[in-house]
Amino acid sequence: MYLWIPITLGATGLQVARNAVQRGLLAEAGPWGATLVRFLFGLPFAAAFLGVALWLTGPTRLNASPAFVLACAVGGLTQMIATAAMLVSMRRSSFALGTVFQQSSIPLAGLMALAFGEYLHPVAWGGLGLVTLGLVVLGWPRRLAGEKIGSAAILGLVAGAGFAVSSNAFRQAALQLDRPAPIVAALGTLLVVQAMQSAALLVWLGVTDRGSLRAIAARWRESLPAGFFGAAASGLWFSAFALSPAGPVRAVGVAEMPIAALAGRRLFAERLALWQMLMLVLIAVGVGMAALG
Repeated sequence: MYLWIPITLGATGLQVARNAVQRGLLAEAGPWGATLVRFLFGLPFAAAFLGVALWLTGPTRLNASPAFVLACAVGGLTQMIATAAMLVSMRRSSFALGTVFQQSSIPLAGLMALAFGEYLHPVAWGGLGLVTLGLVVLGWPRRLAGEKIGSAAILGLVAGAGFAVSSNAFRQAALQLDRPAPIVAALGTLLVVQAMQSAALLVWLGVTDRGSLRAIAARWRESLPAGFFGAAASGLWFSAFALSPAGPVRAVGVAEMPIAALAGRRLFAERLALWQMLMLVLIAVGVGMAALG
């Protein structure tokens, strides 16, 4: 019943690793090129994950309805926009704060879940209020390392909104595909979504920025880890969404924040001020209330 909780925790760790690799590619490939790396190089891994799942569970008929295709398309588009916005937000603030800003997907996912008849307890709404307060304080324009971070906060909110939409879309797609086998349905959804995203971004960059494609091709060895971590993280996220509503899954995903803070300190020599750490604690408390509520 609660299998989605350890699955989500596993996804958060892999997601931090993927974001770190993507950020390293941002300068040469640009935000859309770094976003493409996640999907294109993750595609063979997504296919392998689905193949293993089918081998373990036996033959499964996956019924792809028009509603499934539409949900995949909506989720894929909003996830691409959210990923690019998140990467630029990280570049304009810090790795850890960029991660925090996009956590606005938690309260937004809770609000969007109402459209699908998923209602939250008042304690959960109180937790979402604390999360929102912490995000507003963190995102208030001020100087950090000589740069204003207000635009980073706005981009983080765009990323959060995109991830909130995509989370609910991916859940609905998996439910449409195959209810009796949620993990297989989740991995099937992942493969279709990443194929759509890879094709769309290849066409877009082929028309608008071929330099990014050349940069990706030149750094294919560095791109493979991003693809693997991205496909593995997304596979776990999609599986969690297939097993639970998006709001609680995003809430448990707050474990990403302390992991990202440690990664930012070790990999990019970034440090958080005391007030920023206090806001992280406030957000963590709020997310805990949202999850328990």
